[in-house]
Amino acid sequence: MDKRFFLALLLTGAVVIATPLIFRQPVPPPTAIASLEGGDTLPVATAPTPAGGDAAPATASAAAATPTMGPAANTAASAPAVVAETLTLANDLATYRFSTLGARFLGAELPRFDKLGEDNGTVQLEHGAEPMLAFRLIAGGDTIALDRIAFRSMRETSEAGERLVFDASLGAASTLRIAYTLAPDNYLTQVTVTASGLAQPAFLLSDLPTGFTSQEADTQEDARHLAYAFKPQSSGAERVDFRKPDPGERLLRSGPHTWVVAKSKYFLVGLLAPSTEGSPLAELHVTGAVRVNKIAMRATGTVVSPLANGSVAYELYAGPQEWERMVAMGRDFENANPYGGWISGVVQPFATIVMRILLWMKRTLNVEYGWILVLFGVAIRLMMWPLNTRMMRSQMAMQRVAPLIQEAQNKHKGDPERQREAVMKVYADAGVSPFSAFSGCLPMLIPMPILFALFFVFQNTIEFRGVPFLWLADISLKDPFYILPLAMGLSMYALSWVGMRNVPPNPQTKMMSYLMPVILTVALLNFASGLNLYYTVQNLAALPQQWLIANERAKNAAPQPVAAAKGGGRSRKS
Repeated sequence: MDKRFFLALLLTGAVVIATPLIFRQPVPPPTAIASLEGGDTLPVATAPTPAGGDAAPATASAAAATPTMGPAANTAASAPAVVAETLTLANDLATYRFSTLGARFLGAELPRFDKLGEDNGTVQLEHGAEPMLAFRLIAGGDTIALDRIAFRSMRETSEAGERLVFDASLGAASTLRIAYTLAPDNYLTQVTVTASGLAQPAFLLSDLPTGFTSQEADTQEDARHLAYAFKPQSSGAERVDFRKPDPGERLLRSGPHTWVVAKSKYFLVGLLAPSTEGSPLAELHVTGAVRVNKIAMRATGTVVSPLANGSVAYELYAGPQEWERMVAMGRDFENANPYGGWISGVVQPFATIVMRILLWMKRTLNVEYGWILVLFGVAIRLMMWPLNTRMMRSQMAMQRVAPLIQEAQNKHKGDPERQREAVMKVYADAGVSPFSAFSGCLPMLIPMPILFALFFVFQNTIEFRGVPFLWLADISLKDPFYILPLAMGLSMYALSWVGMRNVPPNPQTKMMSYLMPVILTVALLNFASGLNLYYTVQNLAALPQQWLIANERAKNAAPQPVAAAKGGGRSRKS
């Protein structure tokens, strides 16, 4: 063991400490509003604030809309006040609530998931009294608010599933129909909006949730995950955290998009294009909202869809971020919770591999996820055993030849060419590659992407939400008694202590053996207990290998001077 090992550990600690911070990106300047075909740039029209929500911007492409309400909007505004009726669609997975006022999707009850906060009961996908999905129209430059329009409702049963149909008149010659068809075995609803008699150009504005009522044990951690995510058809998934736009700042993300979602840590409400060819999700507008205690709890997200042919159809997903379910839905929907920030290109593939392995082990072994992590940690260490052994023996060989290399360098200090030849001869006589110093570090670097992937998996994966293990109530949260972080630190120190046996005394190495366990213990103190469990198991599983290598180093210590003398004699003859 030499200082390269401790350098790798130091880098590991630095990365773990910096991981929650490095993904914060600077707020970009407000996105310019897209130009009309004629080339003129106009301000985006602002629709009246929906009930309980923030005003969302109209489409940039529909920039000809003005704040002044047109005849159709006036007709809607003058509609008599009515009492809204709440209707439901349900399957075995969820119960969805809809209102006849504005044909809005109000929220959902998810009986398979329990609240983990102060309240008891099943998870309610909601945000106070605000809807999870609401609609507005732009027709011929006028904004039509639908939140005060009473729709007629009708319930139907079709081959695709149970269906709710909402109809309303928007004026003398304009009608609007919004239909929801719930899939029998998924959190998926087919949404079809059909309009007739609207002035052109016409656009549908779909207002996404402005936030989510947290039902997690750690509400602040849940708030840090609030974001809008989207996937342009021409590129990979991206996200806009609620904290990214300043209050009042508007961001435009042009499409077409394959899907657009509003998400919390474990749940989401999203719109998906029916197919990968063509998409009604033309644009996403995000507006920052006022913050409370510097935490962004709200934002406004609006999806813009053209109504040139009088209809828009997309799928509405409202439910948990279950990885296997989202993979089965295709369209890269599993990336609705994109991992890794600006290093997602490295982290995401490893996160996918780790998720597949952990879920396969769960199905195959049918044991608690805590034991899955224990077995996974041991399995990774066993797989790395040959590489680690090679690394440690390479280090021992480098330590043996280090004095001979120093001697050769000193002997030919004034002649670089002779010095290089002498050093290469020392390597050749000892049977050591000059690249061993670099290749020996490879086994230390290979587990790093797995550690990064596990960090994001535990921070974002609902499969670990509320999963107990031994004294832990939830392996996705920190250890309330800090037992695992301390065990991780102690096991790391034990690993260092065993690794230093039969190694020449080195004050720097000794200092690092004390410092690194303390650094990582403090860094991981408030991280997911499952991550600490995995790291602790990794350290414990590495102890037998370190012990064997230390004994091997002791056996090789006696003949080392003889080999050095022979090597030195050969070097002097050169």
